[in-house]
Amino acid sequence: MSALSPVDAEFDLSTVGTSSTPGITGGKKEAAKDLDDRNDELADLQERLYAESKFGGERSVLLVLQAMDTAGKGGIIRHVVGGVDPQGVKLHAFKAPTDEEKKHDFLWRVRQKLPASGQIGVFDRSHYEDVLIHRVRGFSKPEEIEQRYGLIAEFEQELVEAGTSIIKVMLHISSDEQRARLGKRLERPEKNWKFNPGDIDERTLWPAYMEAYQIALIRTSTTDAPWYVVPADHKWYARWAVQGLLLEALRALDPQWPAVDFDVEEQKRRLAAS
Repeated sequence: MSALSPVDAEFDLSTVGTSSTPGITGGKKEAAKDLDDRNDELADLQERLYAESKFGGERSVLLVLQAMDTAGKGGIIRHVVGGVDPQGVKLHAFKAPTDEEKKHDFLWRVRQKLPASGQIGVFDRSHYEDVLIHRVRGFSKPEEIEQRYGLIAEFEQELVEAGTSIIKVMLHISSDEQRARLGKRLERPEKNWKFNPGDIDERTLWPAYMEAYQIALIRTSTTDAPWYVVPADHKWYARWAVQGLLLEALRALDPQWPAVDFDVEEQKRRLAAS
């Protein structure tokens, strides 16, 4: 079982220690070993899920990553998801909506990027931007944002009923840790390109973002599509924790190698004689 508990109605984001490491006692060294040791199992389960889909299987997995800037979403994708066969992964990073996307409801563009059967889908940011930044920046009316919480819950329930297992992760870093990470981007020429001056402006709204996250987490964490808040001041811990959540979801699916419709031994004999 995961070392993290899903968000429930009593959850309080302010009580989560961003530098805490629940579930692991051996520190960075133990986490690195676990990450490596468990990678083969993760790759095997992903391949089984993909193979299953080629014989009629309709199941998939969706990993939603939400966070303040610099929290480590890219590292999760490289070090956790990057260990499986890329043909079984569908990754999409949601940016500001295009003019075409603005012509539709806020979930329209999300539906276009859902994982197909047999795939692990990864959202680098997601439909939650439409209740987070919209709430903080006032891009939508309060009553519209209120309505979106319910629409999101209905949308995710629809996905679950269609065979998608949803893992929603907030990577939770502190304002001080973000300052340090932004500083590194400025200090290292090869990282300058990753720096966005707008990130400093967003930092002034930190309390408002934390309030928006608190509301979104409580309003949209359900039994079938729960939220997990992962302390992320330590990148090694966040990667370890998210790998554990992904493994737990795939183990629950328990995909099996599909049975073939031919006689394997007969085909061996034919091959040997060819």
